[in-house]
Order: sequence, then structure tokens, then C-alpha cells
Amino acid sequence: MKQILRLLFFILISAKTFSQNATEVNKIIYLDSMWSPTTAENYKYTRLIEEYYSDKKSYVYKDFYKSGKLKFIAITLNKDVIINDGQAISYYENGNKKYTVNYVKEKKSGKEFSWYENGDIKSEITYSENKKGSQEGKINNFWNTKKERIVADGNGYYSDKSENNEQSGQIKNGVPDGTWTGKDFKKKSSFIEMYKNGELISGITTDSLNVKHSYSKKHLRPSPKNGINSFNSYIGKSMRIPLEARKVSGKIYMSFIVDEEGNLVEPKVLKGVGYGIDENAIQLIKEAQKWNPGKIRGIPLRALYKLPITIIGK
Repeated sequence: MKQILRLLFFILISAKTFSQNATEVNKIIYLDSMWSPTTAENYKYTRLIEEYYSDKKSYVYKDFYKSGKLKFIAITLNKDVIINDGQAISYYENGNKKYTVNYVKEKKSGKEFSWYENGDIKSEITYSENKKGSQEGKINNFWNTKKERIVADGNGYYSDKSENNEQSGQIKNGVPDGTWTGKDFKKKSSFIEMYKNGELISGITTDSLNVKHSYSKKHLRPSPKNGINSFNSYIGKSMRIPLEARKVSGKIYMSFIVDEEGNLVEPKVLKGVGYGIDENAIQLIKEAQKWNPGKIRGIPLRALYKLPITIIGK
């Protein structure tokens, strides 16, 4: 009887130890609506990075809705700054697949399949690099909500409407061609675009105040007004390293928001090097000059920007 009790005690202790170890090697991050780290009291999503505290070439991570339902699962080459590489699967909150795609160093590659929330097939898109080195997605097939294939083998009239927006236009050889129109229901804006063989020639967005915004690129990332090299120079020259940390080397991984006016706000250190250097980096972001804001279809928007800062000890 004593031997049985000792065996049960050993099993319970082993199970508890295993459970603790499994918890300790993973890392949970709370994220807000901008996918920026936040607190456990003010989050919209959570991210679990498996075996975070292990030294590996890649890491599996999972994003969850606030309800606890799985939203996304993928592989990253960096545990502090997400660089997708390999197969990724996105899910609706009801558990149905949203899309599956393969990444190569954060760029989509090969075929992406997507579905509507009810599980019906939606699209098949092929991603590759064009002659300019930019990523290009070609729509091979697209089904509407009535299960009708309105784009077949890269040709047809594309029309898609969701809760937040709608857009429609001709698809020729897998890419937009001719006139495209659409609406953003949340922002109460509309757009009209002209394409030629997949190249955007021009676009005009009319916002909620009836003001027109012209553009030649659909998506513009935030950028320093004098260029990224000038901004990096500002960081390098202004960074203060305490005397006791002169030999410290490593990388600070930061994130901040570039708002609609180009202000750099809400700077956060995702992973730091300590010795007060992280706090100095945050202060430099707060004191930085305005950037060019990010834009979608000519309209400025708040955008998350991630910045690595390399510290080299002397």
C-alpha cells in the first residue's frame, strides 16, 4: 500500500513539474486592436509563442480572440518581431477556416485559399514576385456568396461585399483591369480606380466630408520625412549609453504608432537590453520629428511600426 502511495505521489509531482515547465517555456502577450502589446486589463487578442525561452531557428505562435478561440497559427523566424515563414492558417471566431497560405520570409508565396465565414469556398489566389521584385497576387478563381464562380481561370467580373466594405471590377489574366469602384462603410468613403494589366494608374477616394484624395499607390507605409537613413542617424547620435553599460551589445525591439498626423506615439519596448538604455530609446521616439503618415487609398491612418535598434558595445 505504501509503495502504491509513493508511486502516486511521484506521478503527481512529475505531472505538476511537467506542467510548470511547459508553462515556463511559452510566452503569452496581450495585444490591442492595433496588434500592439498592452495589458491584461485592456486587450483584444492574445498571442502564445511556443518554447519562447528556448534558442531555436523558428517558433510556432498562435493568436487567439478575446473569447479564447484560435484566430491564427503560423511559424516565425524571430520570437520578438514576427517574420512569418512556412504554412499559416487563419480562423473565424466560429472555428471555420478563413484562409491558408505559405510564407517565405514574411512574403506570401504560392496558392492562398480563402473561405466565407459559413465555410463556403471564396477564392484561390497565387502569390509570386514580379519583375520589379514586388509581391504580386493573381486571382485564379473567386466565388460569390451564392456559390457562383464569377472569376474563372483568372478572368471575370470580381464583386465582393462584407460588413465593412465592398469593391468590384474586371479581372483579366488574374489581375485588375479597367475601372474599379468600392466603398468603406465604416469611414463612409468611396473610391474609383483605373488599372491597366494589374498596374494602378490612378485612384481617387471621396471621404465622408466629400473631400477628394488622389493617389497612385493603394498602401503607403509610414516613413520619416527625411528618409529612414536620416532617422537611423538621429537615433544613433542621440542614444545615451551609461558608462557602466559601454560594453553591452544586443538589439532593442520597439514598436510605436504613427498617427494620422505623423506623430510618433505609444512607444513600447518589446525586448530590451536594460541599463536604462530601453527608457532612453522610448524618450527618443517621443522627441522625434513627425513622419509621413501611412495611407490607404490616399487617406491617412494610424499605423503600427516596428523598429529594431542595434546596440554595439565598445
